[in-house]
Amino acid sequence: MQHVPVMTAEVLQWLAPREGGVYLDATCGLGSHTKAIAAHVGAGGLVVSNDRDAESLAMARASVTEQAERIQFTQGPFSSLADRWKAMGRGLANGLVADLGVSRYQLTTPERGMTFMADGPLDMRMDRSQGETAADVCNHSSELELANLIYEYGEERRSRQIARAIAQGRPVTTTGQLCRLITQVTPRTSRTIAPETKTFQALRIAVNHELDEIKALLNALPELVGPGGRVVTISFHSLEDRILKQHFQALGRSGQARVLTKHVVAPSNEEVRRNPPSRSAKLRCVEMMTGEE
Repeated sequence: MQHVPVMTAEVLQWLAPREGGVYLDATCGLGSHTKAIAAHVGAGGLVVSNDRDAESLAMARASVTEQAERIQFTQGPFSSLADRWKAMGRGLANGLVADLGVSRYQLTTPERGMTFMADGPLDMRMDRSQGETAADVCNHSSELELANLIYEYGEERRSRQIARAIAQGRPVTTTGQLCRLITQVTPRTSRTIAPETKTFQALRIAVNHELDEIKALLNALPELVGPGGRVVTISFHSLEDRILKQHFQALGRSGQARVLTKHVVAPSNEEVRRNPPSRSAKLRCVEMMTGEE
């Protein structure tokens, strides 16, 4: 599975990992950022790498055999990360990175149900061992509930028409079925954004409670990262970035952190040329402080 990591050089620049340090990759994916950080911590350092997706973790573990002694994997959502971290007994980390983008593996594997480029089961769960699927949401939500979540999480102006089409076309069990229902009421108005994009995003966010999980991670930062440790985040849409910006500003006002990126850091023109999906990436960084500072 080919995966192109986003803004690796910038992550390392802002995270500033040091030899012997302990770092937390909160969103392992296929392990690209984990490997990059592990190369900087040396034999005495450690990278704890977390993800909700057991399949992604298995592939990441297989790809880091040369650095296995300095990487520890853990599976679960952000909302349980603080408890799992505390159980490891590592103390507070020297830094944390969270790349909030969906991995290329998840987006391009039809059976995960996150892509509208190929037909597959309408799943969309990051952790396929638990929770409602996107099909469950489509088939068991009221038309109004569907319209609201498509508008709120997808920022889709045609949310009511799409929700009505889904309700009238139920049961919906595959991505192909969902695509046909969406395109019946949503004409293509952009060369770069497919009509299905916003609805698929909205359902994925709803199924995985993504925004609530981001808030849980942010609220747990004082339990995860020690004073002087940096927190680096990469977001890919406005809903995520707004939460990050507002929380980091609040940490700055309260004296719990220092905001290091006054403006978001964007990928270089060269990276966007090499990896077009990176064009929407936005990096932010804060440095944790003690409450008294």
